[in-house]
Amino acid sequence: MAITDRFITAQAQNFNVHVDFPLFQRLALPIQVGKTKIPGIKIHNTRIIRLMEVLLHYASEANGWTSAQIHSKIRKTFNLSEGYTITQLRYDLRKMKAHGLLERHDRRYSYRLTEKGRKVALMFVLFHKNLCGPIANSLFHHRPEPSLLPDSKLEAAYHKADDALQRIINILEAA
Repeated sequence: MAITDRFITAQAQNFNVHVDFPLFQRLALPIQVGKTKIPGIKIHNTRIIRLMEVLLHYASEANGWTSAQIHSKIRKTFNLSEGYTITQLRYDLRKMKAHGLLERHDRRYSYRLTEKGRKVALMFVLFHKNLCGPIANSLFHHRPEPSLLPDSKLEAAYHKADDALQRIINILEAA
């Protein structure tokens, strides 16, 4: 019964995730740990998004995951045969740990998400998949024709987002 209650509580928390832009901004800033400056965590960092997604999907391991296990799981999940080294993973794990998103289990070198880490990972992954992914992979590979009226609210929202992005690009080009 206790296992079911924990599962239901976790699922309820997972469904109650809201995008917190100030948190995105705080995480993007570097932090000081002792004499070491740790870089921020950026929403567009593919490696971090992949790491968070794997930790969310496979985070049920009671004893945590070693970096070798996480590395293997990321390479298998995202079909990465080359280009992602264990050193890169350890760098990302160190950043997440410094920002309070990961914790070591006991004194072993195994990691698991903290409560804050789970919420942040859910927010990053959902933001990336539900907003960035559809915009980046939308059917709008050309400039939308302004004379055509969108036939759905979603398409209208994409047209508005596309127009807003184009205005930002124009402002940046002028500066």
